[in-house]
Amino acid sequence: MDIAILGYGVVGSGVAEVIRKNSRSIADRAGEQIRVRKILDIRDFPDSPDRELITKDPEEVFGDPEIKIIVETIGGIGVAQEYTKRAFSAGKHVVTSNKELVAVHGPELLKIAADNGVSYLFEASVGGGIPIIRPLSQCLAANIINGITGILNGTTNYILTKMRRENCSFSDALVNAQKNGYAEADPTADVEGHDTCRKIAILSSIAFNEYVDCSRIHTEGISRITLADMMYAEAMDSVIKLIAVSRREGDRVFARVSPVVVNKEHPLAGVEDVFNAIVVSGDAIGDAMFYGRGAGKLPTASAVVADVIDIVKHNESTKTVWQRRDTDNMVPFGESVTGCLVRVAARNKNEAAADIEKVFGRVEYVSADIKGIDDELAFTTAKMTESNLSERIGELKSMRSIKEVVNVIRILEL
Repeated sequence: MDIAILGYGVVGSGVAEVIRKNSRSIADRAGEQIRVRKILDIRDFPDSPDRELITKDPEEVFGDPEIKIIVETIGGIGVAQEYTKRAFSAGKHVVTSNKELVAVHGPELLKIAADNGVSYLFEASVGGGIPIIRPLSQCLAANIINGITGILNGTTNYILTKMRRENCSFSDALVNAQKNGYAEADPTADVEGHDTCRKIAILSSIAFNEYVDCSRIHTEGISRITLADMMYAEAMDSVIKLIAVSRREGDRVFARVSPVVVNKEHPLAGVEDVFNAIVVSGDAIGDAMFYGRGAGKLPTASAVVADVIDIVKHNESTKTVWQRRDTDNMVPFGESVTGCLVRVAARNKNEAAADIEKVFGRVEYVSADIKGIDDELAFTTAKMTESNLSERIGELKSMRSIKEVVNVIRILEL
């Protein structure tokens, strides 16, 4: 079967490489040969082994009846969305690694695919090379999924690991990640949590069988995490990770992305460097954990090619369409419950402690010997709603004994 690749960047070139190198084993698994017939890109690649396949004319892709599957690795929403719809209208299946497009326009695109009798598959949009979407939608289909908790971004996990291991600042760890190719020149989508937010939205939509809008998910990144935060976490026998959580609460969905303090007994605490891990909780299976490299050229390309093989073997149309509920299906962030690690800079520690306990009641203080910091108090709160927490933090900021609320980091339940 002939396919075309849209976009010859990191992932697109990786897909071509995997198909070229592993053509025999791929053919054995698919039941027929899979060939890259065209690669659409506006750039020139004179030194590429695939240069003879590259075209700048979209009609050579969409107008070719021999091309049955389109691999979209352009990224973003604009052109990628236009070409995806054009492929469906031409009766072509689409495989993508484009998490932003799936998270934002998944309901519409899945419906258009179903209406045109073709498939829209996106295993590579979450977790890179980790199989998670297919297991979630097929292997765990007998379960009622209660929740998903995971480290879904390799860049931020690498930065946090680097900070903890080498006692370096966030900015230094970020520069190192960029030098090693783990972070983009503009790392905003990763370090501010947007990438993770899109991924948990996709997983939640599959798990709960209805559309979970990524724009409704409370999202915080790691740019405010410091070495001092990590030292307080260490004093709690814990580490700090960027964690996405999603769970069903009654007939609504709660989802959040934020840095959290993770006890070392939790299985996610030991996931380091660029690795991702996703814990899925089902009513029958209990907890199942999926682990592996969450990004990179070949891991992501392998997930794309696996989707291509799936289409070749089964040649079925998309059957699942994410429904948009008429009523709000999200738990308001303020209603969610959490405990936190709070750091405050005090004018007078004794007075500050009295004010802290006046506002929060009984708290557990955390001690850490941090060079250059001698005016701080750190404590963990009882569980309370985010609205209540926000009110109390606001009250604390107004106290004369408190110079500054330095940071507030949620604590992940075991």
